[in-house]
Amino acid sequence: MAAAGGAAASTAPRARPGHVSIIVPVHNSERWLDECLKSVWEQDFEGTMELSVFNDASTDGSAEIIEKWKIKLEDAGVPVIVGSNDSSQPRGVGFAKNQAIIQSSGTYLCFLDSDDVMMPQRVRLQYEAAIQHPNSIIGCQVQREPLESTERYTRWINSLTEEQLLTQVFTSHGPTVIMPTWFCSREWFFHVGRFDEGGKGVPEDLLFFYKHIQKGGEVFRVNQCLLLYRYHPQAASHSILEETIWNHRVRFLEDRVLRSWTSFTIWNAGKQGKKLYRSLSSANRKKVTAFCDVDEKKITKGFYTYEESEETPKPKIPIRHFRDASPPLIICVKLDLTGGAFEKNLKGLNLKEGRDYYHFN
Repeated sequence: MAAAGGAAASTAPRARPGHVSIIVPVHNSERWLDECLKSVWEQDFEGTMELSVFNDASTDGSAEIIEKWKIKLEDAGVPVIVGSNDSSQPRGVGFAKNQAIIQSSGTYLCFLDSDDVMMPQRVRLQYEAAIQHPNSIIGCQVQREPLESTERYTRWINSLTEEQLLTQVFTSHGPTVIMPTWFCSREWFFHVGRFDEGGKGVPEDLLFFYKHIQKGGEVFRVNQCLLLYRYHPQAASHSILEETIWNHRVRFLEDRVLRSWTSFTIWNAGKQGKKLYRSLSSANRKKVTAFCDVDEKKITKGFYTYEESEETPKPKIPIRHFRDASPPLIICVKLDLTGGAFEKNLKGLNLKEGRDYYHFN
């Protein structure tokens, strides 16, 4: 264990070829930890595998559960490395994940949240995919628990096409393969850089995912359900403000897409479309040639006017019917909410996602 308030070793052990490290950050996880670690024990992977756990200032019975499974896993031939932050204050998920990685030795990293459960074939199938896709984050399909929670989100996670894993990275859903499903090479992880350690309220997974894409990383999904993904009020993601996510998304959109566009249309002349317009840099606001919508009242209104500052004259931006809109478009309409009507309208325009439009919903 690390010294009080500290972390594990500051430098990573030398990676062992063909070796997979399962990375588990833990903070007050006793309610789920038994089932989580049991799923490590049940893996059918025939290569070498280790478990690297970092206990971030837990005050419940998590440490005892970890020690119990350490004995059981090592008896089964799976080494277990345990580090801890023994201070009174947790340092956060990003810090705990970084420390679990640093103390591990695998050529490949398999991320697992302490409240989730892996299917027995997960490590084997993602390892096989990672060999074929060396600069990728490998994900998988998931089963949500409870089943009725976040149904639209779960459908989105599981049904994205291979192309959409990269084109839909700007949506409010976050990474197109969710963090607890990530599997990647150790070399690529350190090429991208560590997780942000800002702590509570920082979307460390989203920021890492954006860096990954900016550095030329790809995204691949194993099209099988390999993870039971739990939804509960204690999840760390609930501490992140929507506005924080929004601001990161806008900056990423500007950097990856809008920088190369000379003009574009925003699809949605309502609240979300106008919010996006106001959130853009002054240079990118000037590129907005129109809004488009299906709402006749908004279209009849004719223009959207926004006062950028007292010194700058108010721009009057036309509002058009979506069929009269000129691509490229940034679409601020939420998917899977209109009984297929929006999707049908979009399909009827015969546009190509990733070239003529991107979703920002």
